[in-house]
Amino acid sequence: MKQSRKTSLRYCPLLYLFLIVGTHSALAQTDIDGIMMSKKNLCIGPMYGYSSWKNYWEGTLKRENLNLGTVSSQMYSVMGAYGVTDKLNILFSAAYVRTKASAGTLHGMKGFQDASLWAKYVPLEKKIGKGDLSIIGLAGVSAPLSNYVADYLPLSIGLRSKTLSLRAMADYQVGKLFATLSGTYVFRDNIKIDRDAYYTTEMHNTNKVEMPDALSFNFRAGYRHNDIIAEAFLDNWTTLGGFDITRNNMPFPSNKMNATRLGANVKYHTPNLEWLQLVVNGSHVIAGRNVGQSTSINAGLFIVFSVAKKQVPDSSPKKVQQ
Repeated sequence: MKQSRKTSLRYCPLLYLFLIVGTHSALAQTDIDGIMMSKKNLCIGPMYGYSSWKNYWEGTLKRENLNLGTVSSQMYSVMGAYGVTDKLNILFSAAYVRTKASAGTLHGMKGFQDASLWAKYVPLEKKIGKGDLSIIGLAGVSAPLSNYVADYLPLSIGLRSKTLSLRAMADYQVGKLFATLSGTYVFRDNIKIDRDAYYTTEMHNTNKVEMPDALSFNFRAGYRHNDIIAEAFLDNWTTLGGFDITRNNMPFPSNKMNATRLGANVKYHTPNLEWLQLVVNGSHVIAGRNVGQSTSINAGLFIVFSVAKKQVPDSSPKKVQQ
């Protein structure tokens, strides 16, 4: 896509960390935009995220818990993207998470959470009507960076499940306006917890927990040009299985956890500093099940540069033309 190629010189396709800070802290690490890095260009930088909630859904019942007060999470991450070719990118991220409850006796947790690695490929670019269509495929894996406790919800920093994600994306741009639609299937590995028995809808005499897979859908639309990308987005995370939190009980890693978010995202750089990129986004959970109604803000600063070897000028004597 012509305009996408043009902006790819300045903007990086980042791995946004969708922290479903509900009655749990489950992390879905997915790439969500139609931007590609140019060949042998690297984008890397830190990102900070803050999310908090007071009300949450216990099953389908929306309520608050005075023993928790406001539950908040802070995320410190390093993210990056590298252009192997103009049509093949490698994306990566690693996160450190800190959680806290403003009331009650439960202590927050902190530590290195998960790392992820994605491959992003553009098999098709085609002119359709007045715009350009790009079909993009992605495959990614994630794994815990530390042996953090998963069975301490809602203050766990993650669910400690290894994942494999497959994503399909369509990006269509007309002039400076664009729309992107994507869907992801997330395979989640089973986990082990620090107890020998637990109850879901039945008794389990084991420390192994079967984690249900999940689906994620994302739609975003907005303005994309040389100096700025501004977009609104709507996304949904749906757990394919699990069970509801029982009344006044603690959540569990294999709960059914669904969330729909509405948000906005801006990427910007000044014309004089094309190698420096600012990213700011915010979102709010508008519907959910066994998750908190969280509001999140994220900000990051990234540098974009070429790692290609510079050609050395040929200083050998030249034959003089007669």
